[in-house]
Parts: sequence; C-alpha cells; structure tokens
Amino acid sequence: MKIAAAILVGLISASLYAEAQESPPAAPAQSFNDSGKTTLDGKTVSFLIRRLPVDSFPDLPDPVAHALTERGCLVPQTYAAHRPENVINASFDRAGSSDWAVLCSAHGTVDLLVFFARKPGKAITVTSAPELQRIQRHDSTGVYGFDWGIDSAAPRQVHDAQSGLDHHPPAIDHDALADTVLNQKTIYYFYAHEQWTKLDMPE
Repeated sequence: MKIAAAILVGLISASLYAEAQESPPAAPAQSFNDSGKTTLDGKTVSFLIRRLPVDSFPDLPDPVAHALTERGCLVPQTYAAHRPENVINASFDRAGSSDWAVLCSAHGTVDLLVFFARKPGKAITVTSAPELQRIQRHDSTGVYGFDWGIDSAAPRQVHDAQSGLDHHPPAIDHDALADTVLNQKTIYYFYAHEQWTKLDMPE
C-alpha cells in the first residue's frame, strides 16, 4: 500500500509539473505610456508620456466615462504628477452645477473636453493640440515629459489672477477652467452665454 501510494503521489506531481511547463506565460500588463523620439524645434529629443485609462477615475459619472471610452481616450499625466490628474469636477456651466473637464489623448491628439451635468454624455471640445507638441524638458535626464495640466479656478482665484490688469473685468459667478503649460503660463477659459471665452489676464 505504501509503495502504491508513493507511486500515485509521484504520478500526480509529474502531471502537475508537466501542466505547469506547458502553460503559456502570463501576458504582460498593458502599458498606456508612450515613449520614443521626436523632432522638436529642429532637434531630435527623447520623450516619455504617462497616461491613465478612464477607469482610473472611478468618480466619473457613467455617461461621461462611457463617452470617453467610446472615443478611445487615455488621460495624459504631467511629468510632475504624483496622483491621477487632468480630470476635474467643478461648476463650469453655472454656479452650483457639477460638470467635468478631461484631457483626452487619442490618435496622437489631446482634446480638452468638458461635460456639462445637463448633458453628461455630450462632450464639448474647448481646445486641442498634437500630444507631441505639449512636451518639455524637465530634469537632468534630458527626457521630455507631458506639460499640459488642467484645473478649476474659483471666482476669487480668477479675481486675484486679474489683479494686475489696468481695467477691472466684471466679476464672474462660477468656476473658470485653468489651462496650464507647466512653468510657463495659464489660460483661463470661462463659459457664459452659450460660449467659451478666454479671460483677460496680465501679460
């Protein structure tokens, strides 16, 4: 009996080992990043752009997440990012509304999209740019990274940003959309009267 049991255990172990040897290796985790070389200002540079899939932002309303997924969007992250960014919830339509702004990278282009709560599945494109035109050098490695970030700007923040103007623009009553090139400048977009406009800012 002992000999038979030992043989049985050996056969089972051999079978399991053979199955393990025959099993295909696990597929590598999908990478959403992009790296390589491109020509910028007449010279060849290396770049690394990190992106996150839509499901990295679980607070997005389902209609917004679905619309982004349908577009094939990934959300590019700035080289300075320490947590998921470039998905913003604020009152862009009117005071008290719950709207969303997202940077969507797809097919080499980044679109700044806004979804109003009153039409959550409909994207409004505020501005667009080729992804590889929104990179800059940022550390000693010489590798360029994505430099476009978005955020909300409350009326008080906009008022403070406009303080250097010679004239005094009318106060706004809901959030603006801050569009920033890291270490360079910020443009403020504001929605009113069914259109987006750039707010006046000091040079």
